[in-house]
Amino acid sequence: MYFLDAFQLALRALGRNKMRSILTMLGMIIGVGAVIAVIGIGQGAAAKAQEQLAAMGSNMLFVGSGSVNRYGLNVGSGQTKTLVLSDARAIVRECPSVSNAAPGVQTGQQVVFGNQNWATQVQGTEPQYFEVRNWPFAIGTSFSEEDVTQAATVAVLGDTVRKYLFGSSNPIGQTIRIGTLPFKVVGVLAPKGTSAGSNQDQDDVIFAPLTTVQKKLLGQEWLRWIMVSATTRDSSYVAQKQIESLLRDRHKIRPGDPNDFVVRNLADIADAEAEQGSVMTTLLTIVASIALLVGGIGIMNIMLVSVTERTREIGIRMAVGATEEDVRWQFLLEAVVLGLIGGTIGILFGIVSSFAVSNLLEWPILIPPYAVVASTLFAIAIAVFFGFYPARKASQLNPIEALRYE
Repeated sequence: MYFLDAFQLALRALGRNKMRSILTMLGMIIGVGAVIAVIGIGQGAAAKAQEQLAAMGSNMLFVGSGSVNRYGLNVGSGQTKTLVLSDARAIVRECPSVSNAAPGVQTGQQVVFGNQNWATQVQGTEPQYFEVRNWPFAIGTSFSEEDVTQAATVAVLGDTVRKYLFGSSNPIGQTIRIGTLPFKVVGVLAPKGTSAGSNQDQDDVIFAPLTTVQKKLLGQEWLRWIMVSATTRDSSYVAQKQIESLLRDRHKIRPGDPNDFVVRNLADIADAEAEQGSVMTTLLTIVASIALLVGGIGIMNIMLVSVTERTREIGIRMAVGATEEDVRWQFLLEAVVLGLIGGTIGILFGIVSSFAVSNLLEWPILIPPYAVVASTLFAIAIAVFFGFYPARKASQLNPIEALRYE
C-alpha cells in the first residue's frame, strides 16, 4: 500500500468520528501549547534579565568600601574609609585586565526646581563613569575633567528625575537646587530602567563632579565605590583577582585578615540569573510534557477502541489482499495524523496563549524556533509510540475470526 493512500484512508477513518478525534487530540493540543508557552515565557524572562544586566555596564566590576569590626561587631559594608581616589588610579595603572575605572561617592538629597521637588540619590563621580556604565546621553553632555578639578556645581540628570522636575520641558541650562546649593543642568541620560536583582530605578539619580559632592555636600575625601570596566567579559574574573591583590597590598592587609573592601563581578550575577532561568524553564517544560504523555495515552486508548469497532473491516481488508504490514501502517498513520494535527493546533495555541500572557501580565516572550520543532517532533514520537501497540494488534487479527465478528 502506498503511503499516500494509507494517509488518505487514515484521514477518512478519523473523519467518521470527528468529535472523538477532536477529544483525542485535545491532550496533544494542550501538551504542545503548554510546552511552547512555558519555553517562550522562560526564554523571554531570561533575555530580559540579561538585558537588565547588560544595561548596568559592560564587563563591569563593583569595588566598594567594606565592613568595619567595632569591638567584635561587624557594622556592615560601606563603613570603611580606606578606599580613596589613588586606589582608583592604581587599579587602572597596575591591573592589565582593567580598561577603565570611575570612582564615586553618593548621598541622598532633596532636589528643587521652581515649585517642584524630588528626593533622590546624588552620586559624585568623574566623566569616564558614563563610559564604564555604557550609558549614553539623551540630551546635553557630561561634566568635564575641568569641572571635577574646580569642584563645579553642574549636574547630569537621570530620566526619572527629569520627568518629576521638568516634565516635558528642556532642563539643559536650567538651575536646580540640591540641598542648599544651586547646580546647573548640563545633560540628561538616556533611560536605563530597573536594575537586575534589586529592581531599583537606575534613572532616579543625579550625577555631579566627584570633588563637588565630596567637598560641598558630604565633607569627606574617601570613596564609597569604584566602578571598573574589564577589557572583556572573560577577563573580568582575572581583573577581579588583580584588583583584590592590589588593594590588599595598598591597604597593608596581612595574610589571613579580611578585606576592608568588596569586589563584585556582574558576570557572576548574569551567570546565576541564566542558570536559574534555565533550571526553571527545564522543570516547567518537564511538567508541561506530562500533558503530552497523557495525550499519547488517550491516543492509544482510542486506537484500541477503534481496532475493536473495526474488526470486521480489518477482516474484509485482509480477505481482499491487504497484508499485515498494510493494516499496521493504516492504524499507525491514524495515530500519527492525530499527533500531527494536534501538534499543529497546539503550536498555534501555545503562541497565542504566550502573547496573551505577555499582554495581560506584561511578561516578556521569546519563542525560539527549536521549541516549535521539538514540540512537534515530540508529539509525533508520542503518537507513534502509543499508536504502535494498537496497530500491531490490528495487524495480527485472524482474517476468518475478524469476518465473523459482530
